[in-house]
This record gives sequence, structure tokens and C-alpha cells, in this order.
Amino acid sequence: MLMMTAMSTDTPHRCPAEPAAFVADYAAWMWGCGATCIRTQKNVSRMAAALGLDARLNIMPMHVQLAVSQPDGTERVYERPMHCHGINFDLNSRLSRLSWAVADGRMSPEGARHEFDRCIHLPHTKAVRVLLLASLANASFCRLFGGDVASMLIVFVATLAGFRLKQVMLADGRDMRLAVLLAAFFSAAIGAAGHIFGIGATPEIALGTSVLYLIPGVPYINAASDMIDRHYLCAFSRLMDAFVITACITVGLCGGIFLLGLEV
Repeated sequence: MLMMTAMSTDTPHRCPAEPAAFVADYAAWMWGCGATCIRTQKNVSRMAAALGLDARLNIMPMHVQLAVSQPDGTERVYERPMHCHGINFDLNSRLSRLSWAVADGRMSPEGARHEFDRCIHLPHTKAVRVLLLASLANASFCRLFGGDVASMLIVFVATLAGFRLKQVMLADGRDMRLAVLLAAFFSAAIGAAGHIFGIGATPEIALGTSVLYLIPGVPYINAASDMIDRHYLCAFSRLMDAFVITACITVGLCGGIFLLGLEV
């Protein structure tokens, strides 16, 4: 039998097969908020089964494709671009709970669509709160590596300045790599205060930990998870993104050290 495939990029409310379009949208948001390939596939599979869809999900680095078998033997393919809105664990958890609610029959398709719209439009954690928590966390890392109180204060200020610069640049639509490079440069320059002014007994620890908040830990972990699950293309893409961000951190850190003429 000849298999025909139709491509669809319509919005879920205009598409005649709304459950399939909804699942495709769900997959794109799940992938964009930092979920691994295996988690995205499992969530989509349980939702599709609960909605009575014979569907297969194909995940690519920048988009997802949901192929749904039709009763006449043809396939309809829904392609959605990845929603690049950054890693969001809160949204990740909410969308996972939504898939279980649909799979367990506790939520109708209409209710699931409404809850999905509510989840993706929830306001993000306030920037000031994230800024303060990230600064405190990085100062704690300084202490964990043996830094004294003076070094912790330096790291707190360095993180506060660098992270705020990154927030402003990303909000202004600047490139992520440039934002990371400049944030690392400013944090390193401030983190070198212990060396320049003789503050504290562990200035080298303050300098070394001043840029730790920029390390892309989640992309590295997700790349390893995708590789274990044999999603090699997505794993390689995430790994390369993490490598590039790490290189930007290195350039920014070295730039701050060389500008101040430090020998560390």
C-alpha cells in the first residue's frame, strides 16, 4: 500500500486533528524547556496513547516531528520548532504532571489543552530573586572549595554583577555566547579584587569560583543522557552547545586575568 505523508504546521485551534496538533505543541515545549529526549518521548507516548493516537515522535536539535497514522493508512506529520525559552525545571515538572493526568484519565483533552496553555503562560521567577539566589549559591561554592568569608563576599558581588549583565543582554535579545563571554569577563575582573587589593587569605579561590555560575551543567548532563539513549544527533548538538559556552567562559575569564596583569 502506498503511504502518503502530509505536512502540517497549522496552529492547534485551526487544525482538524486538534489532539495530534496539541501533542506536537506539547513535545516542542517539553523539548525546549530542557527535557531529555527519553523524557520527552515517554511523556508524548503516554499522552498520545491516552488520546487514542497512533503516533511516533522524531526529535531533532531544533525541531520535533510527530507522525500520526490515519485510518486510511496515510500519515499526517506535524512539525513544530523547538521553543527556545531556556532551561525551566518548573515548566518541565508541570508538563510532566500534565502527561500523567491525561494518561490516568484525570483530565479530558479540552482540559489538557487549557492546562497546557496555562502552564506555558505562567510568569517566570522574578529576575531579582534568581539573581540573588544565584549569587548566594556561587558564594556557597566558594566556601565549599575552601574560600574564606572575604572571598565569599567577593564572589557574591562578582556573580551579582556578571549575572545581572547576562540577564540584561538576554532580555535585550543579544546572543547567548556573547552574553556569557562578557559576564565571565566582568565576574573575573571583580573576582580578582582579592589579588589586587590583598583582600582575604584565599584570593585564588575567589577568582576561580567567580565564573562557576555560568558552567552549562544541565546541557552536559542532558547530552550524556541522550547519548546513552542513542539519540546521538541531539546529544552531539547539546554537547557542542555546552562546549561553545565553556569556551566563551574561558575566553572571558582569561581576558579578565590578562587585562589586570595577574599571574595565577
